[in-house]
Amino acid sequence: MALHTDHSTGLPGPRCQEYLNRRQALVARGVVNGPPIFAQEASGATVIDLDGRRYLDFAGGIGTLNVGHAHPEVVQAVKEQADAYLHTCFNIVMYPGYIELAQALVDQVPGDWPKKVMLQSTGAEAIENAIKIARCATGRRAVVAFENAFHGRTYMALSLTAKAPAYKTGFGPLAGDVYRAPFPVPYRWRGDVQSCVDDAFARLQRMVETEIGADQVAAIVIEPVQGEGGFHVAPPEFMQRLRDYCTRHGIVMIADEIQSGFCRTGQWFATEHSGVQADLYTLAKSMGGGMPIAAVVGRADLMDAPAVGGLGGTYAGNPLACAAALATMRIMKRDDYAAKARQLGEVLQARFAKWARDIDIVGDARGVGAMQAVEIVQDKAGAEPAQDLAARIVQYAYEAGLILVKAGFHGNVLRFLGPLNMSQAELDQGLDILEAAIVRVSREARA
Repeated sequence: MALHTDHSTGLPGPRCQEYLNRRQALVARGVVNGPPIFAQEASGATVIDLDGRRYLDFAGGIGTLNVGHAHPEVVQAVKEQADAYLHTCFNIVMYPGYIELAQALVDQVPGDWPKKVMLQSTGAEAIENAIKIARCATGRRAVVAFENAFHGRTYMALSLTAKAPAYKTGFGPLAGDVYRAPFPVPYRWRGDVQSCVDDAFARLQRMVETEIGADQVAAIVIEPVQGEGGFHVAPPEFMQRLRDYCTRHGIVMIADEIQSGFCRTGQWFATEHSGVQADLYTLAKSMGGGMPIAAVVGRADLMDAPAVGGLGGTYAGNPLACAAALATMRIMKRDDYAAKARQLGEVLQARFAKWARDIDIVGDARGVGAMQAVEIVQDKAGAEPAQDLAARIVQYAYEAGLILVKAGFHGNVLRFLGPLNMSQAELDQGLDILEAAIVRVSREARA
């Protein structure tokens, strides 16, 4: 697939520029956007803009497109459901798709105990409801989240999120009884993984015992692989110790797998890498193959704690989204998308590790499966985050036909969230573009 690389007429093209002007006039300033691309059509790992330019997509709708843009089977499932009915509200008139999807999730999500499901429309809704369930089940109020966390933009989810300048400024007061613990990040600890785990866990325990009391903690919510926070992978031992701590103190362990779930890391869910089973899982993004759907899945005794009427939502588990999710999960199982993620991950990891060795502004390469990233810094010695350099890399990649998405508190982490069904040729082409952009910025920074 040849990308459109003739930029003699400039970027964005005239039609995209027209819509960009309208966007500036009509859309709220606070809505952030990447490069000025307006999609005309998309399939697989390719996006075509209004001016006919083709782009390889390494962003995947921020991790919602593990089965690619407009997978034919997902599209067909949505069309068939639309021919039957669009919406009834499950709280008013039930429908089979909700039940069938609940069964598929119960069968797939880790947990050696009876499980139940509640469907929502977005990841933030899933987080909100998971906290409600945990508090109701335990009779406790305190919730512990981690540094670098991102759990959503609604008020409880935003309170759990740890990126104040971008997401919280001007929106207070936020929800109370939320506490912050350190996340083990070996790159920033500058020590070995074991000492990082030991230190982070000791600080977590000390914070709980001195500021809250373990018997007052309703839930600890953790991303096994942080998404927006910079693709930091929780070491297996940390996850195992956290699981043991929650069990000993009657704390609900919530695994936020909104970005890491549905085969992205080389397993269906990232907790499987550590053998940990969380009490509740929050799921969304690639669950729907591009349609908005989310879920809380977990221990039946916890899920049943809220009284009848305590959980719900008008569009929660919409029939079209349920049909898309069922098709998506069927595709992932049949075509072994976990294996696809592992195969992509081997290529990504090798290329990213090479850049971290050879290119001065690449400070770290990290991830698991096809959830990989590189951290851009001013230089390796100081490891100072370089947001400006990362932004230039994203711009140069866009100009060469590649869509990227940044992450991290400083916006200096370049992450891969491309479709898991992209071809080897597409992956190599995208990586070549990205490497060229990084090398160019590195040279400019040293000039």
